[in-house]
Amino acid sequence: MKIDIKEFARRRRQLMRMAGRDAIVIVPAAPEQVRNNDAHYPYRQDSDFHYLTGFGEPDAVLALVPGRAQGEVILFCRERDRTREQWDGYRAGQEGAVADFGMDDAFPIEDIDDILPGLIEGRSRVYYHFGRDTDFDLVLMGWVNRVRSNVRQGSRPPPHEFVALSHLLHDLRLYKSRAELRLMRKSAQIAAEAHVRAMRATRPGMNEHEVEAELLHTFRKHGAVPSYEPIVGGGANGCVLHYRANDSVLRDGDLLLIDAGAEYSCYASDITRTFPVNGRYSVEQRALYDIVLAAQLAGIDKVRAGNSFGSYHEAAVRTLTAGLIKIGLLKGSLKTNLVAHTYRRFYMHKTGHWLGLDVHDVGDYRVDGEFRELEPGMVVTVEPGLYIGADMKGVPARFRGIGIRIEDDVVVTSGDPEVISNGVPKDPDEIEALMASR
Repeated sequence: MKIDIKEFARRRRQLMRMAGRDAIVIVPAAPEQVRNNDAHYPYRQDSDFHYLTGFGEPDAVLALVPGRAQGEVILFCRERDRTREQWDGYRAGQEGAVADFGMDDAFPIEDIDDILPGLIEGRSRVYYHFGRDTDFDLVLMGWVNRVRSNVRQGSRPPPHEFVALSHLLHDLRLYKSRAELRLMRKSAQIAAEAHVRAMRATRPGMNEHEVEAELLHTFRKHGAVPSYEPIVGGGANGCVLHYRANDSVLRDGDLLLIDAGAEYSCYASDITRTFPVNGRYSVEQRALYDIVLAAQLAGIDKVRAGNSFGSYHEAAVRTLTAGLIKIGLLKGSLKTNLVAHTYRRFYMHKTGHWLGLDVHDVGDYRVDGEFRELEPGMVVTVEPGLYIGADMKGVPARFRGIGIRIEDDVVVTSGDPEVISNGVPKDPDEIEALMASR
């Protein structure tokens, strides 16, 4: 399941139309990262570079040159090298870049210093991600300065304006195409299967990392990788928002919070479920869980075209606050508590974020100071939670050490919200039934 090269070409054409005929767009690939000594981290392409090319190799630079007669789309990449390919794997080379990835032209990456300054010459604006790669920033400024120094010799003037590429590109990425949504549904399906497998496997006495292994098994079985480090937090560890140790023993009577997503063909999912290690919620666990679930359902219902991005957070907060008042963890009226933000003691994060090529995907949340309007094709997470720390004072002891979050991936449509991660149960009765069937 892949995106057709014609779609990548459409994206490049749209970006060039937005940039204008007197601009140049420069996008480098992600560099390889050394883990330690001569061992590298698994390579993952830069999301913007992937969005525009689908090209998965390092040591590459994309240049979009609107109106260039010899070809507007140019890729600098590694040459074919049979010796290096024997060690490191296949390279597309210049011919592959044109034939398989739809580039107008391609040159060896070693020739970029000789060719790219000429492409910059005469362009009035450069669109580029300054600040991401300091080394490449310096190289780019060196090319511009070379053009500037050659003006007296008859070269056309260098660009006089540098514009953050994110202003154009990230707004495009915010709206997912049909092909992107197919990949995201697949990613969510894989992650949901992994969560179900983890629920079935969990037993008191296991270690958190054993449960993590069940997740990773499912990801790799389907050709996916984790979209972020999985959070597998038992008991009070579930109150640590970005818990990553995953090395504690799971105790009978505790909850287990799993926040884990799959990345499939570079597209991410992001799912959280919280369930009892022994298969049965206690009275206190169930009371808090029901509040979070009600808040999540209220939030999902607001993920509709025409509503603001902030509307589903507001719906979740209202429901959480009302529930906390009902069970006595907050005192006073709903209105007073909402104005005072008293819920923040137990719920300290927002209810969601954009989702796509990145787990926390790109795109502005506000436009002119106001939350932007949700539109069809946008994808968000909805993830309210409650976190009652083990040492939290002023809270009845029976509630302490309980951390709960419920998260799903939701597509904004022209009608009802589409929950693409619903392959894993979240109704507490369904979770208990699933775990009883182990």
